[in-house]
Amino acid sequence: MPSSNIRVGLLAYGAIGYEHNLAVQATDGLVLTAVCDTNPERITAALELAPDAATFNDAGTMLDSGTIDLVVISTPPDSHYSWAKAALERGIHVILEKPMALTTEQCDELMALADTRGLLLVVYQNRRFDRDFVTLAALISSGAIGEVFQYDSFVGGYSKPCSYWHSDAAISGGAIFDWGSHFLDQVLAVMPGEVAHVSGINHKRQWTHVTNADHAQVTITFIDGTQATFVNSDLAAARKPKFYVLGTTGAIVGDWDPQAEPAVADLPALLTLHRPDGSSERLSLGEVPAHAFHTSVVEFLVNGVPMGILATQSRDVVALMQAAEASALQNGLPVVPQLLR
Repeated sequence: MPSSNIRVGLLAYGAIGYEHNLAVQATDGLVLTAVCDTNPERITAALELAPDAATFNDAGTMLDSGTIDLVVISTPPDSHYSWAKAALERGIHVILEKPMALTTEQCDELMALADTRGLLLVVYQNRRFDRDFVTLAALISSGAIGEVFQYDSFVGGYSKPCSYWHSDAAISGGAIFDWGSHFLDQVLAVMPGEVAHVSGINHKRQWTHVTNADHAQVTITFIDGTQATFVNSDLAAARKPKFYVLGTTGAIVGDWDPQAEPAVADLPALLTLHRPDGSSERLSLGEVPAHAFHTSVVEFLVNGVPMGILATQSRDVVALMQAAEASALQNGLPVVPQLLR
């Protein structure tokens, strides 16, 4: 890439599009030059931050306009593959919202196309930069609780799901794909072992107005017997901790912040370090630089600095989720995921 600003286009402008717009405005080396949405009100909202951006109501027209070097795709998951492919074929770098796609076959095709064209393809794994997870990961890496052998994560509560696309399995990929794209990415980031198999369970027991599972669980078993679980539930009248990590010399528990109701997922967990002698310590969360992901994109495209988030990692998250869904169809029988790592 030249040393001049990287021209960014936003494909779809919902809440996450606004987040990317803020990041682009605050990141040296990026400039928002185009935005596309079928809703004129969303275009107007985007222009409040980027008044000089070109506007489009057709994605293909924006991709063909010659106004962008990089596109951020924030459309629903079932369209990630098709729009990413369209952008890469036009020589445009791609940032995708999670998940990369709904199958590993689609992910592999996109990665091969990006590699052939010498283009960036990366997923915005923003939860990798959450202060609670960054602190948790640093503690695990430092050996603060010894060797981790059980890692559990949870999101949800007891509430009626929305009727938006997030709750439509054909569009979102299902309950496992929705939040699992974040939480299973975190699992793979801190647990480097080889995966033996994956099992999944989907419960459909209460909310009949949507097609996503009401309660979903994924269990990852590594070849050394270490396990990680992830639960996404709309039927949990009593929440489990966000994080519950056991090691050979201690444990870390991440409790949901009671001040965050009803949107508990929007605030970091309250982390507590537990020691073998029964003592415990509430932990201060580490600071994370603002817009670290977007800065890393500029550093990669301009200076060739390797990114910490890779397409192969996000592809393997899809492989885990795909295996979990296949397992759920067999009432939880183990399935071996086809991973690259």
